[in-house]
Amino acid sequence: MHALCRDCLSPFDAGAAGAGRCPVCRSPRVLAHPELFDLSIAHMDCDAFYASVEKRDDPGLRDQPVIIGGGKRGVVSTACYIARIRGVRSAMPMFQALKLCPEAVVIRPRMARYVEVSRAVRAMMEEMTPAIEPLSLDEAFLDLTGTARLHGAPPAVMLARLVKRMEAELGISGSIGLSHNKFLAKVASDLDKPRGFAVIGRGETQAFLKEQPVRLIWGVGAAGQEALERAGIRTIADLLRWDRKELVARFGQMGDRLWHLARGEDNRRVSRDAPVKSISKETTFFEDTAERDLLDGHLWRLAEQVSDRAKAKELAGGTVVLKLRRANFSLLSRRQTLREPTQMADRIYRIARGLMDHVAEPGPFRLIGVGIADLVPAARADLTGDLLDPEAARRARAEQATDVIRKKFGADAIVKGRSLR
Repeated sequence: MHALCRDCLSPFDAGAAGAGRCPVCRSPRVLAHPELFDLSIAHMDCDAFYASVEKRDDPGLRDQPVIIGGGKRGVVSTACYIARIRGVRSAMPMFQALKLCPEAVVIRPRMARYVEVSRAVRAMMEEMTPAIEPLSLDEAFLDLTGTARLHGAPPAVMLARLVKRMEAELGISGSIGLSHNKFLAKVASDLDKPRGFAVIGRGETQAFLKEQPVRLIWGVGAAGQEALERAGIRTIADLLRWDRKELVARFGQMGDRLWHLARGEDNRRVSRDAPVKSISKETTFFEDTAERDLLDGHLWRLAEQVSDRAKAKELAGGTVVLKLRRANFSLLSRRQTLREPTQMADRIYRIARGLMDHVAEPGPFRLIGVGIADLVPAARADLTGDLLDPEAARRARAEQATDVIRKKFGADAIVKGRSLR
């Protein structure tokens, strides 16, 4: 069986290695799989990215629970693994997170800093392969097919080298999922976090999937899961019992997608040039809510995430979209076309908040979403700002200038006032 030491990066035959340790450095961090050196589609996900950057920049936070998010009426953007052990999760109301972990250090997001670190990770990926498809600042798909001769090592070795470099040079960790398609690579990267490296080979795909809950499938959220459960579908094994035509008749295009993914079939290519029509993020609440302060906190967090992904893809949107799903599952949607495209979290949030303020319906709502559409290259974004908001242009110029100065003089050359609050 093929094996790889994740510490010294030595490949070896696991059958001859004995007690599961590296025969070269004796490290126990050994990865073994019969298809380890034959697979080339990967998903890399930074571990608790925002919190990891904050702990890297302030070593005094290393052993403390850290939550990234707004004030007591806001929501959690992300939390370090110490806080997660206490039950803190992304999208959780801040007051609830602080009840679970009252000693947590709460830090407002520093998006410019996270973008800077993300670009450094991206540069490391570019040295491995041009086939990179970023999903956000902290995760991306990579296709290393045909790169073994170029690098003198199989993709698994190069991926292990990538996360080792990230820790040594950038002070952050990441988890790798390696498989034969994008769906399974994404699934694998969540199996062994943090600092994980998981493999799902072709030979084990069917056996692995059939035991999994249907929520494992990427894109099946809370509402989709409820719809599937009403049809008696709780596991992927349940999905496998359905005829493809029956699934399509019941769930439309989603049904056809489910039929293929339940069998581990995903023909999508990893492509940095894949056309993106819109960028959106949404969250489903544990309980339906009409509380505007709570909705506002989610709006800011979602606007940050949309901005995060737009910057990673070097795109901007000419339209901001707000989505609210009522308690009866019906959808309420509002959109506003901008005078010029934007990728700024601040501007996306302000427009979305304005759209929500004009929603007369009191709720309650079970889901809120924010997105941008009518996408254009980032170079065309935030050039002059909104004429009706004189401060918008100043904020845009300040953010652009900050990025330039930090790139030249270091991340701490300028600190935004928001991060000091």
